[in-house]
Amino acid sequence: MTCLDCKKELSYLDHRNAMDTLGVELCSHHKTRIDKLIRLNNTPVEAIQLYYSLKDAGVSPMLEWWDGCKSIDIAISRVKLNIEVDTDYQMMTHEQAMNNLEEAMHSFQNGFTTIRIPHTLIRHYLSETVSSVLGIIAGLKVNIKKVV
Repeated sequence: MTCLDCKKELSYLDHRNAMDTLGVELCSHHKTRIDKLIRLNNTPVEAIQLYYSLKDAGVSPMLEWWDGCKSIDIAISRVKLNIEVDTDYQMMTHEQAMNNLEEAMHSFQNGFTTIRIPHTLIRHYLSETVSSVLGIIAGLKVNIKKVV
């Protein structure tokens, strides 16, 4: 049991605390940092899980990246991909839908692709979600090479 960030050996208590609240193995130092990030940005726990799973798959994601207008749950700058983890998708109003559309437009105007992933998909199908995101990243890499 080692911390996913610093690779420090975890005590049983650190392991249990991080797994019970976040679902990922973190030392007390990194768990405190992630807890603060969650409080400040209202980051879904599933975004944390996806972030560390993508890191484990060899991707270099950024957590809570500022795009100039708002904080993005996960950004992968090499392929200009923004990932938003949706937690409120069941009760979406037309104002929220329009907001999402305008945010997507802003991203496209800046050359970014934004995808929205329901938190339940990450919670119940994390490995399949990671595989799909890796496929999207591969497709975006091919498109970037064609443009250049």
